[in-house]
Amino acid sequence: MVPLRDANPTHKAPVITVALIAVNLLVWALELGQDAVGTLEPFLMEYALVPARFTADPLGELPTLFTAMFLHGSWGHLLGNMLYLWIFGDNVEDRLGRARFVVFYFVTGLAASLAQVAIEPGGTIPNVGASGAIAGVMGGYLVMFPRARVVALVGYFVTRVPAVLVLVLWFVFQLFGGVGSLGMHTQGGGVAFFAHIGGFVAGLMLVGPFGGRRRRRGSERLGDGLPPP
Repeated sequence: MVPLRDANPTHKAPVITVALIAVNLLVWALELGQDAVGTLEPFLMEYALVPARFTADPLGELPTLFTAMFLHGSWGHLLGNMLYLWIFGDNVEDRLGRARFVVFYFVTGLAASLAQVAIEPGGTIPNVGASGAIAGVMGGYLVMFPRARVVALVGYFVTRVPAVLVLVLWFVFQLFGGVGSLGMHTQGGGVAFFAHIGGFVAGLMLVGPFGGRRRRRGSERLGDGLPPP
């Protein structure tokens, strides 16, 4: 199941969501430039989050908790993350407001990174990507819009499915992947599943205090009347 867009209108332009996507694309262009001159590896090692390095010197490595959120390892990694941010970020931004949304994004991203470090404090593989923060956005979306519809590619068909189904299935996949990946980050890389899990759980828990609560039944806009996918 691959989400393509959601059928959940917003009231305001998603300025912060678009800005985050733009910054990620600009940093990716910088990575491509580094790769072209043969300096990508030291660049990534300087700005990525390396759990073992962070564990040894948390204060000195503190900036990497933020810089790693804007780095990506491949075109697929980048585009997949930006797709999920675009689908779910605009509605969360719309409900929280721009200022609270940007704080929510970074707080859940920090929680995601710290969760990965806590699980594998001796990991030596650099952790990069916006997926932890985006997982937080997805957790917040689940709390606020469980009955919204997501247009998704299911097999060979494009159809609308409940957001709760898309998000819960995604989270279950992360749980299974996380259990299977234990120990792999010190041996040769892999997906930082526990960053995804930590970000998602942080989003579930923090979206309420940030002002995002589910509205009364019947008040959610499900996108009825929107053009068919």
